[in-house]
Amino acid sequence: MKAIKLFLLLGFSVLLSSCGGILSPFGFIAGEQKTLIITAFSVMLIVVIPVLVLTVVLAFKYRAGNNKNTYTPEWSHNVKLELFWWLIPIIIIVFLSILTWVTSHSLDPYKKLDSDKEAIRIQVISLNWKWLFIYPDYGIATINYIEVPVGTPIDFSLASDAPMNSFWIPQIAGQIYTMKGMTTQLHILVDKEGKYKGVSSNYSGVGFEGMKFTLVGTSQDEFDNWVDSVKGSSKILDQDAYDSLVLDSINNPVELYVLGDNQIFKKAIKKYMNMPNNNHGKIIHNSTFGVKNSSN
Repeated sequence: MKAIKLFLLLGFSVLLSSCGGILSPFGFIAGEQKTLIITAFSVMLIVVIPVLVLTVVLAFKYRAGNNKNTYTPEWSHNVKLELFWWLIPIIIIVFLSILTWVTSHSLDPYKKLDSDKEAIRIQVISLNWKWLFIYPDYGIATINYIEVPVGTPIDFSLASDAPMNSFWIPQIAGQIYTMKGMTTQLHILVDKEGKYKGVSSNYSGVGFEGMKFTLVGTSQDEFDNWVDSVKGSSKILDQDAYDSLVLDSINNPVELYVLGDNQIFKKAIKKYMNMPNNNHGKIIHNSTFGVKNSSN
């Protein structure tokens, strides 16, 4: 029994360390995901625990030094045992299949959340190695920072202007990929005021470790005041500013912009549509990494 307790303790320790904020959610979606993880893990233990117990019991009972047991080399069939080790796993697999099917559809990242409040649109572009967030309806943009009002649905549209990446806020919602030339979607709702860590969950090179952002959930009044303060920023996100952001950089600080070009997101997607393999002859790298800007 000590071995089983040690195994369970180790298993939960690994689960906690790897899942991070998933097990302490502050959003409806993350809360449902936590329930799914715990339910699936618990159901699988129905098989795992008996197997571990029987492994120890059978190894001890039928050890070479135990002469008290009857040796039956011709034994080959037992209906009860076969029903036990086939029927129970089949029931568990069917249950987990149904559970996965139902939750996969109910937690579809493309599915809009029901609310009496109008959703806030945020456009996300993953760059090397930073996140650009654009609020098209408010005329502002940020680097590595999101602020949203609690209780209001947030509709993310995501794309990439760099290698494929993965957008993830563990305590709020599951991850969604960002890719060149296309848009993915994620719908979230923050239940409680606070700061939540966002990360890149897809390794994308030397600056991957610093590709993090903060999501802050506030009251509606605080959010409105924040939007007004960002509109007073001296930085303008136009095409020239965006071209500078596209260049590789590591551990970028938070930056706030007034949106000077509301087509930035669409342009970032269209630049990779129907593009020749030579990337229009342009290679853009940051000189920090020893590669100069060049073109054919």
